[in-house]
Amino acid sequence: MLQLIEPTTSLYTEFQDCRADWGPGLHEDGFGIEPTDEIDSSVGFAAWVDRMLRQHHPAAQPCPDHPHGSHRWIVSDGRVLGGIAIRHHDDALRGHIGYGVRPTARRRGVATWALREMLHEARHIRGLNRVLLVCAADNRASAHTIERCCGALESIRDGDFGPHRRYWIKLPHS
Repeated sequence: MLQLIEPTTSLYTEFQDCRADWGPGLHEDGFGIEPTDEIDSSVGFAAWVDRMLRQHHPAAQPCPDHPHGSHRWIVSDGRVLGGIAIRHHDDALRGHIGYGVRPTARRRGVATWALREMLHEARHIRGLNRVLLVCAADNRASAHTIERCCGALESIRDGDFGPHRRYWIKLPHS
């Protein structure tokens, strides 16, 4: 059964297995890993998880002035399948929501399920009426995922990481 959970040190081995599935040097969207994060050792991993948890901000509360949001891991039966994060602030380069699913868990609806779950959470963020999602222009799988979740293509632009698609999803508020 699929679940979205907060990052936890208790899944260190499972997280490392997920990273190994991507292969060395590849980017894992949705996890919030920065170039300065050392996540191979248990100590570095714990510091990174702590940083992710400190960035958490409840959706219904007024937003602080510093970067914040909600990081989640996509998990099934204790196996880390990927990560997804929503940034509560505007980020024109990365968008509001970023996600990634490990190669061996793709093409099973995992990303679509996780994105729909995060969109439900995004509906409760104060002042957020729509969210921006960005993906590489040639990433057809991610484009289809976003489109399945009602993403409307705004444009295809060149950027620091090459051409990328920019999608907006309107958030119905309850």
